[in-house]
Amino acid sequence: MSYGSLLKRCLTSLSLVLPNVHYQKNSGYCPCCDTATSFVSFDGWLRDSYRCTRCLSIPRERALMLTIEKYRPNWRTLSVHESSPNSSGASKKLRTQCERYLASQYYPGVPKGAKHKGFVNQDLGDQTFESGSFDIVITQDVLEHVIDPGRVFEEICRTLKPGGAHIFSVPIVNRHAKSEVRAQQNRDGTIDHLAAPEYHLNPADERGSLVTMHWGFDIVDAIRARTGMDTVIEDLYGPDYGLSGRFLEIFVSVKI
Repeated sequence: MSYGSLLKRCLTSLSLVLPNVHYQKNSGYCPCCDTATSFVSFDGWLRDSYRCTRCLSIPRERALMLTIEKYRPNWRTLSVHESSPNSSGASKKLRTQCERYLASQYYPGVPKGAKHKGFVNQDLGDQTFESGSFDIVITQDVLEHVIDPGRVFEEICRTLKPGGAHIFSVPIVNRHAKSEVRAQQNRDGTIDHLAAPEYHLNPADERGSLVTMHWGFDIVDAIRARTGMDTVIEDLYGPDYGLSGRFLEIFVSVKI
């Protein structure tokens, strides 16, 4: 039995056997697996634990799919690049239903553009894709881990077709304060930590991903300054779609 299947069975069983232990539980509709389902969390950090009991999606993935459906309802026929996808949730839906979906990960030491472990190896700040390759670029909680976000914004914009959209999630930790650079790379490749090191889980690296940025809402200004793209913020909440928790904003930057 796979880890995902085991986790799904455990979530369902616990929600039935221990109905008073969960932090949140309700019925609704999941836009990742397109089914009536129940959402349950046994942890107070709902953003990463409030899961659909059918597909195991979490709130930000469901918010992402609702946003994609709103802004690009024909996404199944478009060319889509997703950087650093997950194995379930929104990534699984995109992978299985989009005709021209391409997934990439970054593996240092592997030639850029090469296939590795089922993914195309890409450095978001120095991509090998031709300009104007994609209708949609998707990143889920990636932009808080990049060393040179301005360069990443430029490269994403370059690879988008005119009218294309970068649709992404990123935790806005600083909210209305200025964004904070937490780590930068020196000329010799070493990392200079400007704050206490913080790591998030990385499906492609067991060591995790270093947090390089604590973004504020001024991220939209940073994107406009480097690319000219305007960015819309979708702030989605509601139990009917299992949308509860912090940092659920989804951003849509459109290339003119």
